[in-house]
Amino acid sequence: MSQNYTGSNSHLITTEPYKEFPANRYVESSRQLDESENNEEIQPFLNDETPATLSVADAIAQMLENLEVSYAFGVAGGAMASLWGALSNSSIEVLNFRHEAGAAFAATEAYFANNRPTVVFTTAGPGITNALTGLFAARGEGAKVILLSACTSAPQRGRWAIQETSTYTLPSGGIFTSGALFNYAITIESAAQLPQIFRKLALAMAQPGGFVAHLSIPTAVQTSLVEDVALPQLDVSPFPMTASKEAIAKSVELLSSGPFAIWVGFGARDAAAEIRQLAEKTGAAVICSPRGKGIFPEDHPQFVGVTGLGGHASVLTYMEEQPPLRTLVLGTRLGEPTSFWSSALVPKGGFVHVDIDPEVPGVAYPNVETFGVRSDIKAFVEELLQQLPDAPDSTMPLPRPERKAIEPAPDVDYPVRPEVLMAAIQKIVVEGSDAIVMAECGNSFTWSTHLLQFAEANRYRVSTGVGAMGHAVTGVLGAALANNTKAVGIVGDGAMLMNNEISTAVKYKIPAIWIVLNDARYNMCHQGMKILGLKGADATLPPTNFAMIARGMGAEAIVVVRESDIEAALEQAIASSVPFLIDVVIDADRPAPSGGRNKSLAAQGVKSSPAKSAAKQVSFPMV
Repeated sequence: MSQNYTGSNSHLITTEPYKEFPANRYVESSRQLDESENNEEIQPFLNDETPATLSVADAIAQMLENLEVSYAFGVAGGAMASLWGALSNSSIEVLNFRHEAGAAFAATEAYFANNRPTVVFTTAGPGITNALTGLFAARGEGAKVILLSACTSAPQRGRWAIQETSTYTLPSGGIFTSGALFNYAITIESAAQLPQIFRKLALAMAQPGGFVAHLSIPTAVQTSLVEDVALPQLDVSPFPMTASKEAIAKSVELLSSGPFAIWVGFGARDAAAEIRQLAEKTGAAVICSPRGKGIFPEDHPQFVGVTGLGGHASVLTYMEEQPPLRTLVLGTRLGEPTSFWSSALVPKGGFVHVDIDPEVPGVAYPNVETFGVRSDIKAFVEELLQQLPDAPDSTMPLPRPERKAIEPAPDVDYPVRPEVLMAAIQKIVVEGSDAIVMAECGNSFTWSTHLLQFAEANRYRVSTGVGAMGHAVTGVLGAALANNTKAVGIVGDGAMLMNNEISTAVKYKIPAIWIVLNDARYNMCHQGMKILGLKGADATLPPTNFAMIARGMGAEAIVVVRESDIEAALEQAIASSVPFLIDVVIDADRPAPSGGRNKSLAAQGVKSSPAKSAAKQVSFPMV
């Protein structure tokens, strides 16, 4: 039997014979297949006896099944008809969306809901370019997503084919090659490439962290037959990336030299129990990034608050009044949405920064003393639990996230105040159901992050790196589908107009819920411009009845204009078995908790508009 070992963990890759593993093909053991095993139990997988009727498209579908892909999201087209057919006749559930970006956002959130790789499929030309924003978000969020796209067959390239997709029409660098957008990208010109492609994908899916791949398959190649090509059956176990003993020892030394805080990011989502044990063992205060909400219970007395966009002033109070010597950073890049690069969040002794990406520590704060550790968060914290001593009980209470009391309702409870809406969502959705909650970028993000409170990991999702409008509006379908539960998107009217998939949810009976903050504005832009002193820009939208639109697509919907009607509407949506939209007319003038973002923009040089001068006019030429 031929064998190929890669990496220090010796994950076995066999090319012959091929063993068909049941159910979970990522077998827990990474043992070698022994030649003495009963050969009658070893089933060939696309070996030399493969029928000549198997096409490349069929083989790719089988590859994806063996990678445990459950869902494929996309928009079909003639150039990828064969591939679409092969996926549709496999065990993978195929969902045809209305826009490729929405499909990619849904695929990203499906991955985070069930931790299994997902597929996005597109046709040639605009199919690919439409999907790029969602795939850009997938890469930034750390999802495992595989794009399958069609491209123009070699004989037709450069001849003005319909939706021609080639180096004549699109840049090859970055789209068809590995780089900033795709971890791995290749154009399949022959079935002989499939074994090596499958091997690369299988190993990548077993690695910690995200991985976004692009397989471009020319139309003619999709239907070509697989002959004398054997796809390997891979015995690849997921494995943690553990820190060296020296790194652990140094971390223990640094964290034992004085009080420390724990800064929790999204990369720590699988280590919630261990982080809580560590905090309670050491007495450390805990803060979190917006994406890290709920990993450490927000109702815990050691939780100080959320940092960054939509965060809490209690974090700065803690850093001023009870400053730690160091901060243990777990699974966050400390970028602008998390820190605003504020020096007020830097402790005197600097950071112990743990991440699976060795390029992360020290980037956000290049001038701060940082001890970087490359490790899986859970494995690292388990080591600390064994080696750090218990801390004496502290008698000094920690600052808590501010919870401003909601003023009594006015005589006419119209329009709805956003803080009243969030209180109702907290009661009915967060505490009264097991639904996943997602917040769109903009004021939806800041209101939700600041006011909602979660006690469990993986209940709250926001996108901070890319922050594309339409991510939550469409991603809520993937979350609901893959988690087999309700998923609620708190979204703005601008995002709902930009890219929604209500029709898709209706077609596939996905129990998604949209709560639309309807204020007839791009309100983060409107309020931000006002605070920054910038005048003249128009961020208003025509009033829109989203409930009417949703009902026109076959969903259930209701308009809420009064605060007294909010809870009943939320209860109706949670009880519904079909897609449901709540159109909430909110008070557009209530200032969202986004001051930190405005301060960050000002610090980067955004200034108010100078007075117009009649003496100097700038005109643009007519073209």
